[in-house]
Amino acid sequence: MNRIAQTLFQAALVAALPVTAPAEPAQAGRLSLELNAIAPAEGGCLLSFVAGNGHAGDIAAAVFETVLMDGAGRVARLTLFDFGALPAGRPRVRQFLVPDLACGDLGAVLINGAQSCEAGALGPSACAEGLQLTTRTEVEVIG
Repeated sequence: MNRIAQTLFQAALVAALPVTAPAEPAQAGRLSLELNAIAPAEGGCLLSFVAGNGHAGDIAAAVFETVLMDGAGRVARLTLFDFGALPAGRPRVRQFLVPDLACGDLGAVLINGAQSCEAGALGPSACAEGLQLTTRTEVEVIG
């Protein structure tokens, strides 16, 4: 292959590579939860979330009632996801292993609300009010 053709071929390969953008930062005054990845794991499905706290203060503890639905929209599981401490302005990754769930059977994740929220002066509504939900997977995230 001549040098020009080789350069064009390499440029086309680079352009075809998938690009993964970093998680969107949480908007000011809001908490964000992004379903970033799902992966089969021993005995179940591993869900990876990126959480962002756009509030002015830290959230000491956040637990969300979470409903896992199959591809037909039927409730498969009702559970609690404990996101723990979420410092202001700093993203955190939280992973949850859901036993006895095949990732391919997961159609949607419904964040049903904050089961508990310890947010000091921000108040307990800091975890639910204006909650921003996104996904980077084929699984829908709603709330």
